[in-house]
Amino acid sequence: MNTEIAARQLEALGNETRLDIYRHLVRAGHAGLPVGHLQERMGTPASTLSHHLKRLLATELVTQERQSTVLICRARYPAMRALVSFLIDECCADEACGPSPGA
Repeated sequence: MNTEIAARQLEALGNETRLDIYRHLVRAGHAGLPVGHLQERMGTPASTLSHHLKRLLATELVTQERQSTVLICRARYPAMRALVSFLIDECCADEACGPSPGA
């Protein structure tokens, strides 16, 4: 993952509503959630939810699939893993990872 992609994804998740949406979708697992169920769980107006989902889709953190008349949203777990790995892969790269001071 490059820094530009990570920055866009972190910026998208930096909004409280989008982070809440994303957490709901991560918890839902691979089955995802229909948009209507997500809206009910969050108590968010449809237009607001649509706006925030669009941003998560644009950063490729979420996918949508139409099943007949239902729109299913899913967290993209490979994207989530890549973002988390980007943040932790170089943990303590410039020093030996040992107990933190005061531990």
